[in-house]
Amino acid sequence: MLRMRSCLPPLLFTLAYAVVSLGVTNSYYQLILTLVPVWAVFGLSWNLLSGYTGLISFGHAAFFGIGAYATALGQIYFDISPWLLIPVAAMLGGIAGLLIGFPTFRLQGHYFALAMLAYPLAILYVFEWLGFQEVTLPIKREAPIAYMQFADPHLYTLLGLALMLATIVLTQVIERSRFGMALLAIKQNEAAAEAAGINTLAWKLRAITLSGAIAAAIGGFYAQVLLVVTPASVFGMLVSAQALTVAMFGGVGTVWGPVIGSVILIPLAEILHAEAGARIPGIQGVIFGIAIVCVILLAPEGLFWKLRDLLRKRTASKAAVSDTPEAAAANVTALKPAARQRAATGEVVLEVKNLSRSFGGLKAVQDVSFRLHKNEILGIIGPNGAGKTTLFNLLNGFLKPSQGEVLIDGRNMSGQRPHVICEAGIGRTFQVMRPFLRMSILDNVVVGAYVRARTDDEARKMAADAVARVGLSAVADRVAGELSTKELRLMELARAIAGQPRILLLDETLAGLGHGEADEVVAVIQQLARDGMTIAIIEHTMQAMVRLVDRFLVLDHGAVITEGLPEVVTRDNRVIEAYLGKKWVGHAAN
Repeated sequence: MLRMRSCLPPLLFTLAYAVVSLGVTNSYYQLILTLVPVWAVFGLSWNLLSGYTGLISFGHAAFFGIGAYATALGQIYFDISPWLLIPVAAMLGGIAGLLIGFPTFRLQGHYFALAMLAYPLAILYVFEWLGFQEVTLPIKREAPIAYMQFADPHLYTLLGLALMLATIVLTQVIERSRFGMALLAIKQNEAAAEAAGINTLAWKLRAITLSGAIAAAIGGFYAQVLLVVTPASVFGMLVSAQALTVAMFGGVGTVWGPVIGSVILIPLAEILHAEAGARIPGIQGVIFGIAIVCVILLAPEGLFWKLRDLLRKRTASKAAVSDTPEAAAANVTALKPAARQRAATGEVVLEVKNLSRSFGGLKAVQDVSFRLHKNEILGIIGPNGAGKTTLFNLLNGFLKPSQGEVLIDGRNMSGQRPHVICEAGIGRTFQVMRPFLRMSILDNVVVGAYVRARTDDEARKMAADAVARVGLSAVADRVAGELSTKELRLMELARAIAGQPRILLLDETLAGLGHGEADEVVAVIQQLARDGMTIAIIEHTMQAMVRLVDRFLVLDHGAVITEGLPEVVTRDNRVIEAYLGKKWVGHAAN
């Protein structure tokens, strides 16, 4: 029922647009009405990759042009119907996306964007060199329907609308699925997504494959509408710019963004081109450039998000007036600290052997060896710069060791990627919090549950259980960007345990918390330990650590200087010297 309800707005929009288009008799305006859904679909294809993963592509014209030329050349040389060629073009676009994505996803940020720009430009020159400067589709008067050559231009508009509706529905399905949640997590914090068990490379490859297929399919339809294909018209920089512009203007990362952008910008650009193109060459590029500048200045995330945020603020202000302060406040369910019985067993679940990592001449971690036993809480302490976080990054795959082994249940996992180590049973939180800010608490935690859940429903049940364990059930629907530091720390903890890890790595979970807030988080960690979780924790708050952990491991300058029970380690002269300096060693007895 919910899915049918979500399909209703695009269906109503499509029907309304079709009614308007059927009332237009001017052939040029009818062509504009056909181009709007074409560029909307192309924008949706760009949005599927760049809008949901955050990797900006300047090269989507490569897929669009491949589809256009595949459809045109297939008719010229093989006399194949475009009804068959457009699906073939989609397959070629998907294959091209996979081939382009695999090497290019090694790059990030503007390097990725510039690398993507190179592909359509290179293909453009190849097609010009091959002699395909202008390809005209053959006229098939004997079988116009079979070759998609309609006498009534309204049929092109209706077919374009059908493609747009199908793409919108597909995008909506993806948004609500594991696919869409993984892409949104990658966009908002790729490191956190990887640590939560998301295979970021695999999901990005799926995204660019599907994105390339959609772009190629609509490129094939575009060639059929215009009946003439040139390299510049399908591989040119303006083509990629149009996809990017309509999506950014309307709103990236949402199904309605490219549609809004196309409905506003395409008619404006086409009409101005017809009226003033002779006097102002390239006016379409000017329009798209102005649109980008306006978006950057007034609505950096696009019109959709700007309007949604304004509506939310207005709704929130009305609710604040009508609600009492007690009802409006969101309270976190607090758990009381309780004494922990030392319950560590002899079973070793994590063993580190001679682990080292150097950055040039700096030895950040030097020959670190230790064992973590089942149901133990191990505190890893040391002064700033001792190598504690670097050690965690080695344990869960963000860094590869220069030497040494990380054995999880006897298997050497050193050098594996973070999502593989997460699948092996290690959860992780971060010193600097890494929430998915645009997602709710529950959705943040759902991302962490995917590593164990077989279905989306199972992931939501596991996430709800994890949220309850940290006491955030009452505020589970709140957006992460609105949370306090304590709530963010607890949410990150819930995301780490949602995947049911055997071992939990907590990196300064109490950082930024007041005394009372720290006690609440400590109580949650103690409860997790009582439930059988094995924990390694980095923390500077010694008062909390002494009553929390079973054993200390002390690092200084990347090396282990001692390990043992808290009451022994805190009186060790080497530990006191590492923290306070030699002059304080004489006060060790105090």
